[in-house]
Amino acid sequence: MPRRALWSTRRVRVHWHAPRESRIWRKPARVFLLAFVTVDLVGTGLLMTPAATTDAEGLSFVEAFFTSTSALSVCGLSVIDIGGDLNAFGHGIVLVLMQIGGLGIMTLASLLGTAVIHRFGLRMQLHVQAETRSLWVGDVRELVSRVAAVFLVLQGATFALITPRMWLGYDMPPGEAVYSGLFHAVSAFNNAGMSLYDDSMMRFSGDPFILLPLAFSIILGGIGLPVLLELRRRLGTPRAWSLHTKLTVATTSILFVAGALLVTVMEWDNPATLGEMDWWARITDGFFHGVVPRSGGFNAVDTGHMEDATLLVTIMLMFVGNGSAGTAGGIKVATLAVIFLVVLAEVRAQDKVHVFGRRLPHEVVRQSLSLVFLSATAVAVTTVLLLRTTPFGFMPVLFEVVSAFGVVGLSTGITPDLAPWAQSLLALLMVAGRIGPVTFVTALAFRDRLRRYDLAMERPIIG
Repeated sequence: MPRRALWSTRRVRVHWHAPRESRIWRKPARVFLLAFVTVDLVGTGLLMTPAATTDAEGLSFVEAFFTSTSALSVCGLSVIDIGGDLNAFGHGIVLVLMQIGGLGIMTLASLLGTAVIHRFGLRMQLHVQAETRSLWVGDVRELVSRVAAVFLVLQGATFALITPRMWLGYDMPPGEAVYSGLFHAVSAFNNAGMSLYDDSMMRFSGDPFILLPLAFSIILGGIGLPVLLELRRRLGTPRAWSLHTKLTVATTSILFVAGALLVTVMEWDNPATLGEMDWWARITDGFFHGVVPRSGGFNAVDTGHMEDATLLVTIMLMFVGNGSAGTAGGIKVATLAVIFLVVLAEVRAQDKVHVFGRRLPHEVVRQSLSLVFLSATAVAVTTVLLLRTTPFGFMPVLFEVVSAFGVVGLSTGITPDLAPWAQSLLALLMVAGRIGPVTFVTALAFRDRLRRYDLAMERPIIG
């Protein structure tokens, strides 16, 4: 056969196999979604076994599915009493699910693969990059190692701070204090909000030795691993920070201060929450409740008795969440910052968006607008559906829906009273909120469509 014919055959053969490979692996988000659902179903099955519950009967499917999804999506909403209905084996399942959900399924798989076969391919690097939202690819193996180190060190520090206090300050037996300290340290750093106590952290209300370590663990876990790693390297040189770190730190600081101040002021005289406490305990609990809506999920006072204004502020904070590539949910603070900068540029009649000496790409603006629109739509549709089919009022339903979508875990107390189908709907909303609306839709898309032509421009009337 002539040389030219041989070359043509090989070229066709390569062209035939490449699309089949790309159809499977070109979207790491789809692989992550499949892995998430698989682990979720495994957790559901384990929680349904008699070995996981104190009554040796196992949870129902809806209870097990909701609990597994809440733990894996690091949300914290619950339809059962985690401490009373589950035994040590059940607690262990929830603990592992929270850790997997926080660390990331792809990141955990990469760690195991690296440890076992000492091999780290480009395909797995792309999967980890998609899960961690990292801005680089070549050093993903080093990144994963640092991620694991950050998780171990910060969770260990929280555990070391709260365990002695539980033992010495609340007369817990040493074993119980260690057990409780470990569970809540993991839950706090992963922003899961799950507790062994039916009143969450209300028994520790006003105690800065318990609430402040948990609050700072929530902050560090939710701010995002890329930001933590960059702050570790360049803490003393803010000028050298990346634009993402600058936006995240600036917006997060403003929201934390504003949230803590507003909650404290609005609940200061409420006898059902902060009103009956000493002034220092009010400040402690007010600061704690300014932090936990960012995806923490614990509560030190009864959320259901808060003022409507406080609930509305909490809803807004839950919708925003915290940093990208962290354990928090929501639309993320960087997205909020971009939307604000777009509005500011429009008010100033500027056709480009500038911040910190940099110009934002148009793709970032489109992604931010799409994310906010999809998130608001998901919240609005679910809220309307539950309002029409449940006896609960607008504020409790909206609070519960935003808490589920933002994978926060705060509740006004209506989740256990919802019908099983409504609980399942909230569980699906947790999945969407954990993976992210844009990633979720992209993972389900059958194929990419590239427009090979453009159309004539025409402007509609706005406003």
